[in-house]
Amino acid sequence: MDMDLAKQTFIQEALELLASMESALLAFEDQEDATESINAIFRAVHTIKGSAGLFGLEGIVRFAHTLETVLDRVRNHEVSLNHSAISLLLECHDHLAGMISDLAHQPEGTSELDPRGRQLLEGLVPMLAGHEEATHAMVEVAGSRSREELPQAGPREGPDCWHLSLRFGPQVLQDGMDPLACLRYLATLGRIVHLYSLLRLPEGGDFNPELCYLGLEVELETDADRKTLEEVFEFVRQDSIIRLIPPHSKVREYVSLIQEAGEAGGLLGDILIKCGCISREDLKQALLVQSEEESDPVASRRRLGEILMEEQAVPPAVVAAALEKQRRPQDRQGVEAKVIKVQADKLDRLVDLVGELVIAGASAHVQAAASKDAGLVESTAIVNKLVEEIRDNALSLRMVQIGETFNRFRRVVRDVSREMGKAIELEIHGGDTELDKSIVEKLSDPLMHIVRNAIDHGIEPLEVRRARGKTDTGSLSLSAIHDSGSIVIEISDDGGGLNRERILAKAVEKGLVKEGETLADAEVWQLIFEPGFSTAAAVTDISGRGVGMDVVRRNIDDLRGSIDIESYEGAGTTFRIRLPLTLAIIDGFRVGVGAGSYVLPLDLVQECVDLGPFLESAENHLVNLRGEVLPFLRLREVFSIQGPVPSREQVVVVQYGENRAGIVVDRLLGEFQTVIKPLGELFRQTKGIGGSTILGSGEVALILDVPQLVQLVASSSRRSNPIPAFN
Repeated sequence: MDMDLAKQTFIQEALELLASMESALLAFEDQEDATESINAIFRAVHTIKGSAGLFGLEGIVRFAHTLETVLDRVRNHEVSLNHSAISLLLECHDHLAGMISDLAHQPEGTSELDPRGRQLLEGLVPMLAGHEEATHAMVEVAGSRSREELPQAGPREGPDCWHLSLRFGPQVLQDGMDPLACLRYLATLGRIVHLYSLLRLPEGGDFNPELCYLGLEVELETDADRKTLEEVFEFVRQDSIIRLIPPHSKVREYVSLIQEAGEAGGLLGDILIKCGCISREDLKQALLVQSEEESDPVASRRRLGEILMEEQAVPPAVVAAALEKQRRPQDRQGVEAKVIKVQADKLDRLVDLVGELVIAGASAHVQAAASKDAGLVESTAIVNKLVEEIRDNALSLRMVQIGETFNRFRRVVRDVSREMGKAIELEIHGGDTELDKSIVEKLSDPLMHIVRNAIDHGIEPLEVRRARGKTDTGSLSLSAIHDSGSIVIEISDDGGGLNRERILAKAVEKGLVKEGETLADAEVWQLIFEPGFSTAAAVTDISGRGVGMDVVRRNIDDLRGSIDIESYEGAGTTFRIRLPLTLAIIDGFRVGVGAGSYVLPLDLVQECVDLGPFLESAENHLVNLRGEVLPFLRLREVFSIQGPVPSREQVVVVQYGENRAGIVVDRLLGEFQTVIKPLGELFRQTKGIGGSTILGSGEVALILDVPQLVQLVASSSRRSNPIPAFN
């Protein structure tokens, strides 16, 4: 087994578990019955602890063990969680995530807790009051010196030892059994390298000197097998809890035994017993627990392997190997689809190659058409059809749900709103909406700026909300939908809205607007995206320096998107971001103007008509499309293209959001698979152009920035000379 690869898998899976843990913690406060959430949190920490133990990551194991004990007490209703406790658990989550992320730079990890880890454990100690595990937590807080003071038979060595967790039954002494005799017998089988003694004393005056309150945690270096160790406790097992956790070398040995065993299949318990991983008593107890859960309508039902792992009777790696052995005889063709994790750079390379394949296929089709060979033309058409299917499947691999990005803001809203002293509820809609992963990665920062501004500037303080007749709790909403080949993301709040007069006054002060100039609301709202623009009365840790909103618009522009604002003073604000679904390959519609070719995204094209019959006003650039008057622009005028104008011009009707407009061109050249190539730095700021593509003939065609063109038409439709030329 490649341990480095296995550790990378552990890191990735642990971070995914921590993400689900954070989501469950944030949802905990809003749930009446949080049983499922706390079970999910417990399972995440328990799995991380068990997996970390396989790699000898003792620091993570010790920290997770205490956290797991706290969560177990919460599960058993021994401890209740309030806002402060949840905040502490979120901090523990962050610390655990940091420890796991550090493994990428420090693969061996550390066996010692840093000061922050000890500080968090100190915060957890009150939640363990009266519990035997409080001793462990206090020892960790005190540091390594306190650990050395614990009774032990020798220096603490590496992790390759049996770990024996012993909780003797209350009746052991009355039955004539001596727990210390078990320890003395263990010493004959090997060397006790570490020993914790735990006293579970009853509260009040219920102490009975004839009962046993002793528990032991023992690390034993020995060559003995599980059966031999179990025989040590044969006479005290009935009323006691005996857990034998094998060393890491034994784990690998068990996995090898399972893999090399005879025929596959059979029951999981039989496989584990046959290879010496568990005893029949362990299996009997686990089956008894499973039977009790099945008969209890309230309890969550676990599988046998989950019970064995949670009872620490067998490590997760051994259960996984046994399950694989059990599944092996199944028909391979009937096995359900599995998820395969692929590195992002390999996926990007695949999409790049598919793009080159699209271009090569188009070139082959052009050559086949020029040869006038019917068979060759048909063959290239079939190839292009297959390439199109490959393209769609390759692009679908890059599509991810935006819900994961949205869910990250639950923590942001919770922490920042508490810092600001505001009560804010976050609502998420359309989290299953998919878009290109490259867009999602670049969208996080703009969304963060808008959300933080909504919390700081948008949602009013409590006294202001009450004065306006609003609820005490503010509302912030994140939503996403597909619309006309684009994705629309809305960030809405029910706060005070934007102050038109204050924005205009600031714009006049900065020289962005002339004194007395009349602007529509939409134009006023766009002023907040100017560099250095801020109306905040004071600078805070959240916002107010005028840095951020200009970056938001720049990032959205880089994604070939647009951002609009709808705001009503005293009622709230909505930021509406419209983005393309992908930045890689699209279905395009090719048009010609003069000697050049241009491509429009096919999803934005509504229809194509002759200009002549529908021309309403040549002077005002208007067409009458079956009773609907639309503004239009001529690409020839926008890009200052010289040459004769054809007698029959065409209008391509496009729609972006709620705006419809016409684009007048010389020729319609049909649909075209378009591989988007970014423009060079020299042309990146060119207006009206969103990229380029390579035609089958080898020529370069420009991809039109339809959102920018539509906005240009909409804002200029009433002017006598409406459309300025782009330079």
